[in-house]
Amino acid sequence: MKELPATLLLRPTGFDTLATFIWAAERNAYYGYAAVPALVLVFISGLSILGVVSRDYPAVLSVLRKWRRNRDDAPSDEDGPLPDRTSDRAVMDGGTTVDGASSRSAASDADSGEREVVLELEDVRKRYDGRPAVDGISLSVRRGETLTLLGPSGCGKTTTLRLIDGLERPDGGTIRIGGETLADGTTYRPAEERDVGIVFQEFALFPHKTVAENVGFGLDGESDEERAETVTELLDLVGLSAYRDSYPDELSGGQKQRVALARSLAPRPEVLLLDEPLSNLDAGLRARMRKSVQRILDEVDVTAVWVTHNQAEALSVGDRTAVMNAGRIEQLASPRALYMKPASRMVADFLGRGDYLPGRLADGVVETPIGRFDADRVLLPENERRVDVLVRPDDVAITPTSAGDGRIVDRRFDGETVRYRIELDGGECVSSRQSHDDWYETGTAVDVSVTATHALPAFPRE
Repeated sequence: MKELPATLLLRPTGFDTLATFIWAAERNAYYGYAAVPALVLVFISGLSILGVVSRDYPAVLSVLRKWRRNRDDAPSDEDGPLPDRTSDRAVMDGGTTVDGASSRSAASDADSGEREVVLELEDVRKRYDGRPAVDGISLSVRRGETLTLLGPSGCGKTTTLRLIDGLERPDGGTIRIGGETLADGTTYRPAEERDVGIVFQEFALFPHKTVAENVGFGLDGESDEERAETVTELLDLVGLSAYRDSYPDELSGGQKQRVALARSLAPRPEVLLLDEPLSNLDAGLRARMRKSVQRILDEVDVTAVWVTHNQAEALSVGDRTAVMNAGRIEQLASPRALYMKPASRMVADFLGRGDYLPGRLADGVVETPIGRFDADRVLLPENERRVDVLVRPDDVAITPTSAGDGRIVDRRFDGETVRYRIELDGGECVSSRQSHDDWYETGTAVDVSVTATHALPAFPRE
């Protein structure tokens, strides 16, 4: 039975509800007469839907966002045939069709697809005592995306986060969230007027408040019932329902971090900022919490900016990663593209261990101390014939032999793997990572070869 027959059956005799009044007017073609009651009915229904959505956050909000994203991404009949998503993923993840240098600017934001842009920074600058801390940063973050900011200490990561949150006022440039300008040459909205949440590395929990009270701290505008429902949902999301009445000093470091995350998510921010959220945890717990926090962010479908100086953390949690240096973005791309196709030596050196071998381009071949490579196997800089070719330990294979072209000069056991340092006949050194089953003594003669199937990055000779 549909709504109208049910209403007709259940209404008291001689009593007209809005639905029956509109039905009777429409049947007699009095459309203008039915218009105002119809609008009232739509308004009342809308209030009911808002009540349901507000109580079921974040689950309903996540579903709506994903539905909207799928709707926006779906091609229409006028768009022609469906695009090849496989090739798009190859380009985004650093497949062989990517030009490594092309991702050096904010133009690489196009890799994220056609999702709605939530956060925009355009030529943002900040100086302290005349020295630039942030020097002309431009980037955008799309709905549901996690962008990691990676770089050495003092490169401007945290300052960028504080500019987004409104804790600092930029000296130039524009910051927008949800299309609304929050800071530019004439406009500045402070932190309390921005729809932004932040998770600090110190957790910053109130020691005199319970876990539930900490999570609900920013929900003063809600009723007691709404606040209780939101706190219950978030504690269940972060797996701390059993600790709602505990105090922070009764929790472990990982539990405190999840409380801080739940508290930041409670006001339902448009953008969530995480300032090195795992830096205070030990190595084992950090790895576990990395996966836990990533799962929570995915479930809530929140747009996030995650600041870290840990390379493994940045590459594992971010949809895209921006490598910063001296207040600027050196490269912005997917983690895989950054690692396989670094745009500069700084990016290459910061993202992992590697060795540079001198190479020379001649007749379409790059000659190096450990072999000759066709030019299409090397990412050559333009107009350069003398280059340094980057090889990482995973790219190098060794085979013991009495007449090898190298000799093991150092060995380091890492548990799962063994890292060997090999000195070549010409004096150059490379590293090779092998299984812990491959155990060779220092001084062993070995043949050295490059087994990588991907193109090797190269930079102008220094």
